[in-house]
Amino acid sequence: MLALKLPAAPAQISPAPGEVLFVTNADLRESANVECWPVEAKYEALLEKALASLGRKARRAHPIKADKGHGFIASQREGSDVFAAIDPDAPVIVLLTAWQYSHHIAPSLATHRGPVLLLANFDGTWPGLVGMLCMAGSLTALGRGYSRLWSENFDDDFFLSGLKSWLETGSVEHDLSYLADVTADHPVMQSEAGKVGAAVGAWSLRHKEILGLFDTLCMGMMNGVFPQKALCDIGMPIESLSQSDLLVEMSKVPDALREACVAWYEKRGMTFRFGADGARELTREQVKEQCAMMIAMARYAERFGLSCVGVQYQQGLARSCAASDFAEGAIGSTERFPIPAEDGHIIREGKPITCANEVDMGTAIPQTMMFRLLDSLGLPSETTLHDIRWGSDWNGDFVWDFEISGAVPFGHLKGGIAGATGYRQPAMYFPKGGSTITGQGKAGRLLWARAHYEGTSVIMQIGTGHAIELPEAEFERRRKATCYEWPLLNAVLDGVGRDDLMAGHQSNHVSLAYVDEDKLADVLKAFVAQAITQNIKVQVAGDARKLI
Repeated sequence: MLALKLPAAPAQISPAPGEVLFVTNADLRESANVECWPVEAKYEALLEKALASLGRKARRAHPIKADKGHGFIASQREGSDVFAAIDPDAPVIVLLTAWQYSHHIAPSLATHRGPVLLLANFDGTWPGLVGMLCMAGSLTALGRGYSRLWSENFDDDFFLSGLKSWLETGSVEHDLSYLADVTADHPVMQSEAGKVGAAVGAWSLRHKEILGLFDTLCMGMMNGVFPQKALCDIGMPIESLSQSDLLVEMSKVPDALREACVAWYEKRGMTFRFGADGARELTREQVKEQCAMMIAMARYAERFGLSCVGVQYQQGLARSCAASDFAEGAIGSTERFPIPAEDGHIIREGKPITCANEVDMGTAIPQTMMFRLLDSLGLPSETTLHDIRWGSDWNGDFVWDFEISGAVPFGHLKGGIAGATGYRQPAMYFPKGGSTITGQGKAGRLLWARAHYEGTSVIMQIGTGHAIELPEAEFERRRKATCYEWPLLNAVLDGVGRDDLMAGHQSNHVSLAYVDEDKLADVLKAFVAQAITQNIKVQVAGDARKLI
């Protein structure tokens, strides 16, 4: 006879009448969790106050860890144990006030039966809005329903109305009419620009755009890992590479070539804020190591015939070498240190090598497609992703603060290479240091996109916008309210307001390229047709609909 002895199950946590359970998820890195905790504590108190105003009482479903100095869920094991103890039918609020690793709790949310509310603070310092967008995209990918809500202070009418709706009905409904489906029978496919885009899409389907990614699942972004079938169906398969092998390739780059690379950028006007203490300050050796990474990445791109490269880095190489950001921004630039292949020829001279930061497949797709289209048309073809970091009103418009963790292509900065400053990456996240590529995003017209998946179908949201150069005082205010060491692009999205994007976007990231005004409408039409030809479901956002 079989003798069964499973580990003891925890006592079940069920809300008493009038109680609402909440959990709070954050980083895998304890240094970040401790730093971010005071902001969470502030918003936890505001949530308690808001629920009390609606006749409810907040109940934390897991303890504050005095020995750790915070009360965040900080690992998948911890998140799994927390939800194993929660009544599976209980409504649960996920309070997000910092960057969070979705995989800590998304697998548990996927099997939780009760209503789920993703609730984020809209704040630039440790923005839960970024984590909420990532968690939303992850749950969409898992096929799990949820509601989302956001607020600056948890006291405005929009927030309180949404919270009341969720408490009473288990859902919060948002207007998503800013998104419009575009199908293969749309007239854009028969336009001259549409035919151009379709030809590019057909070429990619036949010849394949190979995405070379050094490991996957960066920063807990489950929404950034696509099914293999989804990628094969759109002609963009993965070349799965190892970061451990990247370290070996980096070691083959001689010191003289590393030094020549750093000097090349200095000669063109980039300012590096060097210091002596590598634990807290940027050093030349750190930048030289980043140059070795860029050279190694380019050699891989050449060796494997890659259309795009990306480095997982965090939770991988973070404890092994300097941050990947300078390498990623520089390799994605048209004006780039001439990188020699093993046989001596210069790799892809005069062309950016598309780089999917944080190995996010949902940005690798639109970035690679934008590059192929723009390069085929003889237009500037540098692309990047940005975090949807924060934003606020300016002269009657809602102006987004888009940031990426450390680097963008030089061509996207005001002043180019000469307009870039290299700061040491914050020690809280990057123990081995490394330079950022920091500066003000240049003014200009933008094409933006984001891909996500449902089942094995790829869906892409596409829109237009314009980057603006804010006055110095306002620009500095926004830098100081976010991460000062990182590049900042200020943008208005055409016909897409703050609450539109927060309600319907499926990622913490947005991908973009600059396109001159006189070409933008045709490039947009071509890009839409290119995506449809590659078996991607397209949604056009806001005023971009008027251009097709």
